[in-house]
Amino acid sequence: MIPLLTDAIEAHGGLDRWKSHHTLTATIVSGGDLWALKGVPQDPIARTMQVELHRQWASVAPFGKDRHTDFTSDRIAILAADGGVVAERSNPRASFVRHDLRTSWDPLHRAYFNGYALWTYLTTPFLLAMDGFKVEEIEPWREGAETWRGLRATFPAEIASHSSKQDFYFGEDMLIRRHDYHVDIAGSFPAAQYVSDPVNVNGIWIPTRRRAYLRADDLRPMLDTLMVSIDLDDFRFG
Repeated sequence: MIPLLTDAIEAHGGLDRWKSHHTLTATIVSGGDLWALKGVPQDPIARTMQVELHRQWASVAPFGKDRHTDFTSDRIAILAADGGVVAERSNPRASFVRHDLRTSWDPLHRAYFNGYALWTYLTTPFLLAMDGFKVEEIEPWREGAETWRGLRATFPAEIASHSSKQDFYFGEDMLIRRHDYHVDIAGSFPAAQYVSDPVNVNGIWIPTRRRAYLRADDLRPMLDTLMVSIDLDDFRFG
């Protein structure tokens, strides 16, 4: 690992501590403008999100009455309480071809987005040490009086995420402050996500507040366009 990634992982709790756990569960509340643009308005109900830490799997509940999702990179499903398949889609990425920012989503589109996005967020920065990721240090970002060091990651093809290249910025304490990417499944719009209010859970620092804005060409966030908000609480490792 390059020194910046090593320092960031250590600041967030260390790879050995991370590897001692298998799952992470959290309560999430989501909002923002994206959902209405996609024809899937978001309610303020708290939901339970669970991810596996060492392979790409995620689930959110409830997802409709007595239903939950089952996400992997090559399949998305909506399951009933007894585990029966309500709906499913193999190779879900292909279903977003020719989508732009305002193309409507069906429930499986939304479930796929939720699965890969929250898996990425809840495993950052530790996922960047997984096999297949390539990382390099980039120009820092100046935010007010602070300078945040930047890390560019190239994701392996087998990991579903926003885009193949994503940028992560870390404060002087090496905790994550910002995450930039293009949302390829929605016309590749550029986003700048601000990450804050971390809490210590079993020795691992996890942000509780995420705010993703449209990003201008000069990399500045368009603060009047909040695309996605995520508040997280009640973290539990398993």
